[in-house]
Amino acid sequence: MIEILKAILFGVVEGITEWLPISSTGHMILLDEFVKLNVSDEFWELFLVVIQLGAILAVVILFWNKIWPFNLKGEDERPVIRMPIILLWVKIILACVPAAIVGVLFDDLLEKYLYNFPTVATMLIIFGVLFIVVEKKNKGKTPRIRKVKDITYQTAFIIGVFQLIAAIFPGTSRSGATIIGALLIGVSRTVAAEFTFYLAIPVMFGASLLKLIKYIVKVGLVFTGTEIAVLIVGVLVAFFVSVFVIKFLMGYIKKNDFIPFGWYRIILGAILLLYYFGSTAAKAGIN
Repeated sequence: MIEILKAILFGVVEGITEWLPISSTGHMILLDEFVKLNVSDEFWELFLVVIQLGAILAVVILFWNKIWPFNLKGEDERPVIRMPIILLWVKIILACVPAAIVGVLFDDLLEKYLYNFPTVATMLIIFGVLFIVVEKKNKGKTPRIRKVKDITYQTAFIIGVFQLIAAIFPGTSRSGATIIGALLIGVSRTVAAEFTFYLAIPVMFGASLLKLIKYIVKVGLVFTGTEIAVLIVGVLVAFFVSVFVIKFLMGYIKKNDFIPFGWYRIILGAILLLYYFGSTAAKAGIN
């Protein structure tokens, strides 16, 4: 029961931080310092990624009519292909190519050398500052792109390059990086957030599949009853929390900017650095 309660907590944190531009990785690393799941290291690595499927399912359901390219029409219910949505998916895939290549080729190296407190904290602060600077720079300006359909292939690719930064440096926040990139090239906040949600679908499904394959190669398709329960609970909680968070964010950014998230990132990054250096100094003193 205790492990289930921990899984619920992780699901809540994932559902909130995956969509707000504040870095789910940073929050998960911090939470893991104080709340440890009683599972193997291999399963923990799998859990951190697969729990995101619950968050993705929320996007799929909430935006189904905007992302499903097939429709039924007429008395005989003939399938109709909606070409604008097909073209949208081409742009989504194009934007995901840079991060996908790096993820497949260098996932283990990035996880080994960059998934740590200093990197996460530093990127939290850097992109927190960027949010504040970009929002102040754009204040009073009319966005060049105010509808998702107006995103060009070039714009999609540029946003994908920013997503690549998040793939390399944990703590950047995938949604934070893509939103920053979109704002810099004249995309409105609402369109930037919505396109970010769409990008998450192939990215997270791909990342989950990659982690599952690596887990099977290392351990085999073997799970304890506790691990299965933890995984299911974490995914379900992340889904329900994500539904509310996505609705909140889309409503919030219609009238507000991202500056509060920037300050939150800076404060959290500073806390992580202080905690890291304090813990390091304490361990050095003991030794």
